[in-house]
Amino acid sequence: MPADVTPLRRRPVQQRSARRVERMLDACADLIAEVGYDGVTTTLIAERAGVAVGSLYQFFPDKRAVVQALTLRNLDRFMNEVGQRFAERQLDDWWQVVDSVFDIYVSMHRDLPAFRKVHFGDVIDPHLMDEQRDSNTVIAERLSTLITERFGFPESQVSTPMAVAIEAADSVLKLAFRRDPDGDAVLISEAKELIRDYLSKRIG
Repeated sequence: MPADVTPLRRRPVQQRSARRVERMLDACADLIAEVGYDGVTTTLIAERAGVAVGSLYQFFPDKRAVVQALTLRNLDRFMNEVGQRFAERQLDDWWQVVDSVFDIYVSMHRDLPAFRKVHFGDVIDPHLMDEQRDSNTVIAERLSTLITERFGFPESQVSTPMAVAIEAADSVLKLAFRRDPDGDAVLISEAKELIRDYLSKRIG
């Protein structure tokens, strides 16, 4: 999770403690997928993770903090996979990046427990990842940085169009997953085309 944002009371130092925290996050994800955010408690998380509830409170002050840590872990996974896709593939045009970002998001929505219910935390609190910026702003800024570094565009040329693109894509993708738990393929395709067309006019 980002070093400047942490819901942890204290960071695990030993490997064993780090594994225990990861088990808590995994347990939280499984429980959210099963009973929803409102049905999850710190006691349930601790029981599912196989730790004492007092051990959970050593690292997290409350349930919201556990979910915040889970959300930040999902954000790190998303950005790492996008960065890895940049490194592994020959992306001659930036709009190929659009397809990659969409595909990674859709895959996470389908495969990660709880992701379809909390996304990047915006379902619970739009400022869950950052007190000053909403979730879409955090994602837009990170993607803008990746694109400017990879393709050499000035950040001023990318930041506003990317913010608009993220908001538009978020709305259409939410519609796609409301219509089909695995994502309506037609709507996902429409979302890709919409964002490609918009960004091609704004960025070039």
